[in-house]
Amino acid sequence: MDRNKAWELLCKYNKEPFHLRHALTVEGVMRHFAAQRGEDADFWGVAGLLHDIDFEMWPEEHCKKAPELLREGGADEATIHAVCSHGWGECSDVEPTHEMEKLLFAADELTGLIWSASLMRPSKSVQDMELKSLKKKFKDKKFAAGCSREIILKGAELCGLTLEELMQQTLDAMRETEDAVNARMEQLEA
Repeated sequence: MDRNKAWELLCKYNKEPFHLRHALTVEGVMRHFAAQRGEDADFWGVAGLLHDIDFEMWPEEHCKKAPELLREGGADEATIHAVCSHGWGECSDVEPTHEMEKLLFAADELTGLIWSASLMRPSKSVQDMELKSLKKKFKDKKFAAGCSREIILKGAELCGLTLEELMQQTLDAMRETEDAVNARMEQLEA
């Protein structure tokens, strides 16, 4: 599935700016990870973009409704598996097996934590965020309580990374893609 078709499909079921920003952020992070690893950035990016396709309209069926929506939209089985595997252990029994799926599993929660932390900064940006500051927010269980620290830790382990390595790589990816995400959100709001 090409990126434009994936975006149209996402927007068919998602209207909230928060959800669209999260999808764009995860897409950018996944493209960054793919480029670093010499993988297919389009495939990784589309999986990141579509990972929460069913969450806004069917939160109680998250990762269960997704296969139907994705098949109707023309997604291949590899994309469907990747999307469903990001909810492994929480709302899906589809285990992440591919490196991309493991990174998607880990990055989904972590991007939420990083974005929340960026909103607390005077700059409202990840550009000036340091790993030390992010680690402090991670340890504060009351901060962004909806972002599961357990899933982030499990994701780092799945990826064969330390928590610090996963945090730094995700922070770097979000720095690289923040301007593009902000520009796209401005277009949507205009």
